[in-house]
Amino acid sequence: MLRSIKNYFRRSKLTRRGIKPELKLATFTAGDRTGVWTVWPEPLSAASVVYSFGVGDNLAWELAMIERFGLSVWAFDPTPASVAWVARQNLPPQLNFQAVGLAGHDGTLTFTLPGRGSRFNFRPAHERAGASNAKSASEGPTGEQVEAPVCRLGTLMAKFGHREIDVLKIDIEGGEYAALDDFLAAGIAPRQLLLEFHHHFPGIGVPATERAVRSLRERGYRIFHMSERGLEFSFVRQA
Repeated sequence: MLRSIKNYFRRSKLTRRGIKPELKLATFTAGDRTGVWTVWPEPLSAASVVYSFGVGDNLAWELAMIERFGLSVWAFDPTPASVAWVARQNLPPQLNFQAVGLAGHDGTLTFTLPGRGSRFNFRPAHERAGASNAKSASEGPTGEQVEAPVCRLGTLMAKFGHREIDVLKIDIEGGEYAALDDFLAAGIAPRQLLLEFHHHFPGIGVPATERAVRSLRERGYRIFHMSERGLEFSFVRQA
């Protein structure tokens, strides 16, 4: 009940700021736990290109996309726990896993593990810089850090020979804002964009998501789905 109330107020806060579904489309929803995502299925086929950033220990959505549409998925996660977990799975050949993360630069990035929650949920360390309140102290980093490889979206598309992406899913624990700014500035515009915004993290806040949504709208994107948690969003590019 408490979680439902929290989700309701989170969605209400976003709605008051104009962040809500703007289109009504047929949808396909799949996944497990907090990794449940919604796409517009009509334009998707076996030839569609799907990128998924942020695997953790959950590939339910990616596997469902492969089964439903017969397409291939390029899945990415640079953190050691996730890389080790993926190595233990029996995955179909259509799932191409790469041990690299998404960022606004090519190189490496320091990730830190929060004090509570899954050991798979490493966050970019710089996203914690603004957190200084009591809540952040209880949810703050454990001190465990890893340095892992990251790339810009354009770099990865060039590496794998993809000129366009049909569906881009991003769940990278607060790193989405910098990555989004980078690839939008580079003119990269996936047809569908699935984003988990981490405005509930201390040091980030709803204004960061407001700016991101405004930037997406300026480029022709519209929201067609928002999760019950008010964190996961599905966008489609109309322009």
